[in-house]
Amino acid sequence: MAEVIIYSTKFCPYCISAKKLLKRKGVRYREIDVTFDPDRRREMTRKAGGRHTVPQIFINGRHVGGCDDLYALEEAGALDPLLRERG
Repeated sequence: MAEVIIYSTKFCPYCISAKKLLKRKGVRYREIDVTFDPDRRREMTRKAGGRHTVPQIFINGRHVGGCDDLYALEEAGALDPLLRERG
């Protein structure tokens, strides 16, 4: 199974939605809460190519984007193959 990392904040509805999709698919993920952690937020922004909104999602070290991007991958049938890759 793929290694999934999601940078999020505590009360972000998009973060909640992205995590729901991953849970529905039975995917375990590592969540990094950047709510009160400016160093982690800077790390996220750097890794995400300047994107500073949450969530920012990475699958096997590859930045896939935010919640809308995750759902777009799902709609296109491209999410499951990514999640099947080994991390």
